[in-house]
Amino acid sequence: MMALRDLFAVRTRELPSPPAPGSPAVEAAGLSVRLGGRRVLDSVDLTAHAGEVVALVGPNGAGKSTLLAALAADLPAGSGEVRIDGRPATAWSAPELALRRSVLPQSAALSFPFPVEDVVRMGRAPWSGTEREDEDDAAVAAAMAATEVTRFAGRPFSALSGGEKARVALARVLAQRAPLMLLDEPTAALDLRHQELVLRICRERAAAGDAVVVVLHDLGLAAAHADRAAVLHDGRIAELGPPERVFTGELLGEVYRQPVEVFPHPRTGTPLIVPVRET
Repeated sequence: MMALRDLFAVRTRELPSPPAPGSPAVEAAGLSVRLGGRRVLDSVDLTAHAGEVVALVGPNGAGKSTLLAALAADLPAGSGEVRIDGRPATAWSAPELALRRSVLPQSAALSFPFPVEDVVRMGRAPWSGTEREDEDDAAVAAAMAATEVTRFAGRPFSALSGGEKARVALARVLAQRAPLMLLDEPTAALDLRHQELVLRICRERAAAGDAVVVVLHDLGLAAAHADRAAVLHDGRIAELGPPERVFTGELLGEVYRQPVEVFPHPRTGTPLIVPVRET
């Protein structure tokens, strides 16, 4: 069986160029996806640009994770098109695609007790055999430091808590150093401190010129850290724009089927979303 390192050791693949600020990193046009005979996404248009964080929000079953998987080209489009780095996603080979986008799935599972550092180093596999493989050690060290997992670098991944595994999985994505990051609920297993840490990392990557698309359930995190939010409802984008514009009580109440109140933060003006509760 071909080793993972051998899969990416193709020297003829085209390396990505640094994206121009504001250029489209990933584009979905008329994207529809059917799963199990049901249309999960219906004619979705979405573009994420270099230098921005786009949050995908919405209730369970709205299509957020499906959209992220389709943007990653991990899930084929039933109709419409996904473009990554200016080309149809299907035009890239798997090794070339891995140089352009990194993906953090909802769950991080490994069958073998690899040490944490080795798990993070897996993110460097796409660069094997290229002029940038000399960056491996620095990329792994920087990613582990950013996610605060350096102190248990030698521990087996299987021995970690759920939150620790989530941070190691994010470190693997960071070590990959792809200009497009696609993150599916990266804060789900994390405590308050590390939720903020993850979203700060997203903002730092955007400031460095990457595009970040992140699925979030916490509307407060999306409001505080995203440049734009796409509110999904029944497989469509109900609204797309800056959180302060799209996060209204009327829209969120309709989409989530839960009355909410939206207040500006007294210091920052960031929208605060609070469910309406009986007193």
